[in-house]
Amino acid sequence: MILTLLTPYRGKLRVVARGVRRPGSKMGGHLDLLIYSTLLLAQGQNLDVVTQAQTRESFLALRDDLARTAAGMYAAELVERFTEEQGELQPVFRLFLETLRRLSETPDPALVLRHFELNLLGLLGFRPELDACVLCGRSPDAEGRGFSAASGGVLCAECAATEPMARLLSRAGLEALRFLQRAGAAQAERAQLSAEVREELERLLREYIGFVLEQEVRSAAFLRELGAGSLS
Repeated sequence: MILTLLTPYRGKLRVVARGVRRPGSKMGGHLDLLIYSTLLLAQGQNLDVVTQAQTRESFLALRDDLARTAAGMYAAELVERFTEEQGELQPVFRLFLETLRRLSETPDPALVLRHFELNLLGLLGFRPELDACVLCGRSPDAEGRGFSAASGGVLCAECAATEPMARLLSRAGLEALRFLQRAGAAQAERAQLSAEVREELERLLREYIGFVLEQEVRSAAFLRELGAGSLS
């Protein structure tokens, strides 16, 4: 069985785990999806081989709830899609680990995901510009403003009118994006946002992520069906 791991010092890593699906395998439970484990690897000809595994955190609350599991799988897919193999990814590793912990505990998985999306984009060089119009540099705080995935951030009303891919962005939505981009995880999940703003942020960030990746995130559709992405 070939597994994809996220590691702090070797980045995304593909390894072979032999016999983990067999009944009675000693390593099987330590190599499940969304498990934080310590592994011992032996160098292989093409891929390293897992020889020992020990669970450090199993995130049981996350794994026992379908909506939370879907949220965790969505976060995992984003990491997998955005990162390359064999590169140091300590900040991404720490963010992902913290997100799994938060998803296991929070009453509001949606805000944890919005915080994760914005911070992952920032760490990997795709931080959306939220403070000034990306085309002219003017403040987008006046009435009428937009967001352009193609341009990578907010637009003033005048520039939004000339940008084909501009999406209307409410004042409350802009303020929420700025807050979630700068807040810590614990602060972010306590934000008081209306259902309309939550839906606006989810739609905008999914569109931006899809533009950057040049494809839809597969688990996003399932997440929407369950309502976990916009759970209040």
